[in-house]
Amino acid sequence: MDNPVTFTAAFLMGLFSTIHCIGMCGGIIGALSLSLPAEIRSSKLRMFLFVSTYNIGRIISYTLAGLIAGAIGAGVVTTASFSQGHTVLQAIGVAMMIAIGLYLAGWVPQLAVVEKVGVPVWKKLEPIGRKLLPVASLPKALAYGLIWGWLPCGLVYFVLLWALTAGDAVNGAITMLAFGLGTLPTLIATGFMTSWLTRFARSSTARQIVGLIIILMAIGTLLIPMEHDHAEHSNADATHQHQH
Repeated sequence: MDNPVTFTAAFLMGLFSTIHCIGMCGGIIGALSLSLPAEIRSSKLRMFLFVSTYNIGRIISYTLAGLIAGAIGAGVVTTASFSQGHTVLQAIGVAMMIAIGLYLAGWVPQLAVVEKVGVPVWKKLEPIGRKLLPVASLPKALAYGLIWGWLPCGLVYFVLLWALTAGDAVNGAITMLAFGLGTLPTLIATGFMTSWLTRFARSSTARQIVGLIIILMAIGTLLIPMEHDHAEHSNADATHQHQH
């Protein structure tokens, strides 16, 4: 899955998941921002540095999780010796993208059950995060962000399952990195202003439009490699005919 289209789709998925991010993480980033010492909150630049550092920590955790997921997925395919391993992974990846779209749109609420997967891990990490409060230094902000990245979140888990189909550890890491970077603009903005973003996040129409966009992106990632394969076959046939 070393396809730039896939990484673009992951970035756009993070960007379009604004509505979910605010609901899930907006409260956290808002609370963290308000808990900063007054001298930090009074400086927009220092505030920006702290909010950015929280998010850098979160994205590092996403990237690490993607690295692990990509390595596991590649290992399973190698061990199982699939003759059509790449095609199987691609099909699963597209199915995951469609599931993300349905989840965000709220059309299949039962998919939220995936959030329960990470609860045991979060129960161990959450007390460590609590000990870092109040966050009054940038290293603490980074550490809190690293823990925050493992918060049980259905959307992150779906993208992580998608990263399993990336083909190797590096592509898995890049998929999660691209997704994390896509969520960055919203969550940094949420650290400064929440009211209009929250109103947008609560709109069911907005959720459905975003879900539909992601489903269409899934279909797009399925079609583009097919066109690429068709072009390769055409070129191979032309070369073969030329040799004869």
